[in-house]
Amino acid sequence: MVRPRNGKMIAGVCAALAARFGIPKALVRLGFVLFGLFGVGELAYIALWIIIPKEK
Repeated sequence: MVRPRNGKMIAGVCAALAARFGIPKALVRLGFVLFGLFGVGELAYIALWIIIPKEK
């Protein structure tokens, strides 16, 4: 799994997860927004931003 250079909004985390699991990017983004309301989404996004390597 890698963060793509194209098709991303901020860091490409949602695009990478959507490609990996075969679901729409909008659904993954919506999930992060919903989890962000509880304070978990931001932390998870930042952690995945650091962990998932960028596409070469």
